Amino acid sequence: MSGHSKWANIKRKKGANDAIRGKITTKIGREITIAVRMGGADPTGNMRLKLALSKAKSNNIPKDNIKRAIEKGLGNTESGTYEELMYEGYGPGGTAVMLDILTDNRNRTAADVRHLFSKFGGNLGQDGCVAWMFKKKAVFIVEKETFDDEDALMEIVLDAGAEDMKAEDEVFEITAEPDAFDDIEKALGEKGIETASAEVTMVPDTTVHLAGKDAEKMQNLIDALEENDDVQNVYSNYESDDEE
Repeated sequence: MSGHSKWANIKRKKGANDAIRGKITTKIGREITIAVRMGGADPTGNMRLKLALSKAKSNNIPKDNIKRAIEKGLGNTESGTYEELMYEGYGPGGTAVMLDILTDNRNRTAADVRHLFSKFGGNLGQDGCVAWMFKKKAVFIVEKETFDDEDALMEIVLDAGAEDMKAEDEVFEITAEPDAFDDIEKALGEKGIETASAEVTMVPDTTVHLAGKDAEKMQNLIDALEENDDVQNVYSNYESDDEE
């Protein structure tokens, strides 16, 4: 998705300031806690925890933070009760937006998210209004400076169950059904190929190209949503050119 591909977003987050990185650390820690609470502390049999730990690794979350999050999930320390929700809405230019929410106060979160949509030219929608535009997929990002043999990589991941692989300027982006995540991760690991990102995410069937003011408003909306403490993940079908 050009300037707003997975890799563009990963680079942007890696270059984030300390305040934003602190929020990322908190959100990933919360996800680890919930994953442990629901499925135990062994990632082998807990895919949600495995994905959360993978995200922690790619974001360089300190081991002490991960340990504390696991302890909270096991009930060894005090922690709040969180509710999981999915919000859907529309951004500028008719773009579709989906949000993963973890909140201890759904009324506060709904009001905050509704305000942000309105502020940046969008609106919060009803359940199901845009979910049909997305599919859950496993997505792996491999930097070319780490492994640059496109043909070899394609053979490895296709044999492991990947659906597609595309080359961008700096990376290869691999997509697959969520069930293939373990096999692809194992195949890459056996070949010593490191990933910049490995996750199960929501991928849009089609994208909406924005430019000018609409692109600016949309990026501001995404940034504001990601900065909200209760928003775990933001998914959108928006794309723009690099210069935007």
